[in-house]
Amino acid sequence: MITTTKSAPRRRASSTSARAAAAPRSRRKLRTWIIAGAAYLIAVIFLLPYLEMLIMAVRPNSELGLATILPEHWTFSNFTTLWSGSGLGGSIGTSLQIAAGATVIVLLVALPAAYCTARRRFRGRGVFLLLVLATQMFQPAAMLVGVQREFTNFGVPPTLSLIIINAGFNLAFAVWILNAFFSSIPVELEEASMVDGLGRVGALLRITLPLAAPGIVTALIFTFISAWNEFLVALTLSLGQPPSQQPLTVAINQYIGQYSVDWGHLFAAGLVATVPVVILFAFIERRVVSGLTAGAVK
Repeated sequence: MITTTKSAPRRRASSTSARAAAAPRSRRKLRTWIIAGAAYLIAVIFLLPYLEMLIMAVRPNSELGLATILPEHWTFSNFTTLWSGSGLGGSIGTSLQIAAGATVIVLLVALPAAYCTARRRFRGRGVFLLLVLATQMFQPAAMLVGVQREFTNFGVPPTLSLIIINAGFNLAFAVWILNAFFSSIPVELEEASMVDGLGRVGALLRITLPLAAPGIVTALIFTFISAWNEFLVALTLSLGQPPSQQPLTVAINQYIGQYSVDWGHLFAAGLVATVPVVILFAFIERRVVSGLTAGAVK
C-alpha cells in the first residue's frame, strides 16, 4: 500500500509534465503549418500571371473575347509556330550571347576589384567604392543617345555593344556584393595557406573563391537576369536588325502591331522567354539565398 500511494502522485506528475512539454510542440507545429500555408498562398499569387499567360497562349483567336476562365478548345499551335519564320530561335541565341558575355566580363572584372578592396587598406579605398556605387545612379535611358552614337560611330556590332553596356551597368552591384562577401571570410585562412606554401594567387583560387562561391553565384544570377531582361538599350541599338539577330525582349515586339496584337504568340513567346532564367535559378537557388544573407550576421 505504501508503494501504491507513492506511485500515484509520480504518475500524475509525469503526465502533467508530458502535457506541458507537448503544448509547446503543438504550438510550434501549428505555427509551422501557418507559415507554410502563407508561403504557398504567396507563391500561388505570384504564379497566377504566368498561369493566365499559359491559358491565353493555348486559347484560339476566336475565343479571345469570351468571358471564360478556360478556353472551350485548346490549341498549342502558338508554341509550335513560334520557331517558323519569326526568328525566335535566333533571338534566344542572341539574348544568351549577350547575357552570358556580360556575366563573364562582370565576374572577370569584379572578382579582382572586390578582392583587392576587401583585403587591401589602401589610400582612397572608400572613395573608390563610393565612385563605384555612384555609377548605379546613372540610368541607361539618360545616356541612351550618347551611348548609341558612340557605338555607332565606332562601328561596334549591336551584340557586342549590348554585352559591353550590360556589363558596365551591372559591374557596381557585383563589386559591392563580392566585396562584402570577401570581407566576411577570415583573412587568417589565407595566411595559414600561405604559410603552408601557397602564394597569394593560390590562396585566392584554392581557399577564398570556393568559400565565396555563394556570393559569386549571386552576382552571376543577378547580372544574367538583368542582361536577359534589358529592353530599352537593346531596342535602340538593334533597330534595323532582322528579328533573328535582335535580343528576345525586342523580337517579341513583332507581335504587337499598329492596329492589332497577336495575343496568342505574344503570351507564348513571353513564357518561352522565362524558361532559361527559371532553369538557371532552379539550379543555384540555394547558393543565391546564402549569398544574399552573407554579412547579415557578424
